[in-house]
Amino acid sequence: MADFTKAINIICKHEGYKEKAYPDPVTGKHPYTFGYGTQFYPDGSPVKSGHCVTKQKALEYLLCEIHLIEEELDKLNLCIDQSMKNALISFIHSIGWKSFLYSTIIDHLEGQRYHSAAEEMNIWIYDANHKALGHLLERRKEETNLFVEEIDITEVPFPGVLLIAANSYQAFPCQIEALLKLEKKVNPYILAEFMNDYRNHSKELSDEVKLDTYFESTYGDFDR
Repeated sequence: MADFTKAINIICKHEGYKEKAYPDPVTGKHPYTFGYGTQFYPDGSPVKSGHCVTKQKALEYLLCEIHLIEEELDKLNLCIDQSMKNALISFIHSIGWKSFLYSTIIDHLEGQRYHSAAEEMNIWIYDANHKALGHLLERRKEETNLFVEEIDITEVPFPGVLLIAANSYQAFPCQIEALLKLEKKVNPYILAEFMNDYRNHSKELSDEVKLDTYFESTYGDFDR
């Protein structure tokens, strides 16, 4: 029997246990969620307003959801190891099966381009209003670290948030304010190290190689 402990740990950590059903933050109503991110009962009926669930029952529902996701993944006949499957189960539990099914992640997995698949997973950090969310950044990092755990990838892909910001920088007031706000929160030693590294390596970019070209060739197109 497959071990899904790692997937369960990530899901429980980031979903958190909710005893009472709460509405979708976008619609203000359906779909309702409770437990560890459960929106449907094992029989397919939806969770509704006013419904409650115990921790034990919530874990049972989560295990049922995990096995359903596993069954669907197995139908795709992907060449993935157990760590990848655990990571994908947590990821799919987060974004939904349809979103995963119609993403380019499957194309990368079918082509065994695992680094590209992990990069694609890391892009799913935005809410419905296209705002990056810290808890999704953290969750994707854990999922992608787990995803590449058993394969020979020396560098774990990451969203490249600062690179995206640098690539789109036009000195707008909101951009300046955001950078200054970030600077105040960064450890001074880390900030100093960044300044030295950034200054030393800036010479490597010649006048002919612009930042956007360097960014795209190194990390791919993140504007999706």
